[in-house]
Formats: sequence, structure tokens, C-alpha cells
Amino acid sequence: MDIEQKQVEIIDLFVKRASVSKGDDLASILLEATSHSWLFAFSEILALPCVAELKGTTNSVYLDVLRLFAHGTWSDYKCNTGCISQLVPVQVLKLKLLTVLTLAEVNKVLPYDLLMAELDISNIRELEDFLINECMYAGIVRGKLDQLKRCFEVLAFFTFQLYDPCAFC
Repeated sequence: MDIEQKQVEIIDLFVKRASVSKGDDLASILLEATSHSWLFAFSEILALPCVAELKGTTNSVYLDVLRLFAHGTWSDYKCNTGCISQLVPVQVLKLKLLTVLTLAEVNKVLPYDLLMAELDISNIRELEDFLINECMYAGIVRGKLDQLKRCFEVLAFFTFQLYDPCAFC
């Protein structure tokens, strides 16, 4: 089963579960969705009326996190840490993966310096390990590392996640 088929199944599962939930139960499902290792698209969940009803409640932080995962990047999170609850490690990894995906959708050549700044990675070895072991292994992006030019050349990327830079502002 490829990543796109897996996405459809996982999205359907979370949409079904979320659509019949409210309050704390719904918040728990949103936390699970943003932490799920194979879920990279969140717009369908975000579009549910019951999710929108979280706005202004004690569970609105989960709505904010879901919006971040649907439309934001690691930089968006870093700029809004006072407004968004702290992410757990699996969510941090996921948001960084989504950031690479977002960048890959815009540029086919990603300079190492840009990637290191966007992902808060301090050295090239750590960046290359992240790109190979996390991004390419997860199937969200395929590409070539060019150590001489210090860039990642994007060959293909997963297309479920569409980034709208104004949606999270």
C-alpha cells in the first residue's frame, strides 16, 4: 500500500471518529491525529463542524494545533509559541516533516542553510540524517543530497498537504 492510499484510510478513520465526538473526546482525537506517524493531511478533519465548535472553549488549543498542522510550518510554531500549546516530541517531528514538504512544494532545490534555519538544525550531518531517515523514509519527499552545492534537490513529494501561508496568520 502506498502512502496516498494509507493517507485516505487514516483520514477517513479520523474524520469518522471526530465527527461523532465533542469536547474532551474530540480534543483527544485531535491530539492523536496530529501525533499519528502516517497522517500528513489535516484539512478534512479541520473542516468538520464539530472541530470548529472548539473555538472559544477550554479545548480550543487543540483546534489551534490542528490549524498549525493543516496550514503551518515549524517557523510558524516558533513564532507563536505563546499562543499554541507545547508540542510533544512526535508532533515536533511531524511538524518538521510537514515543513520540508511545504518547502518542497515551492522550490525544487532547497539550500541546506534554508533547511537548517527552518528546522532549527545546527549542522549539516544532522540535516542530512533528518532528510534521509525521516523525510525520505516516510515517503513524503524523494530527492538527492548534493553535498558539494549544499542543497537538497527535490525529485518528488507527497501532495496531500497544501500549504496556505495566510491560513495560520
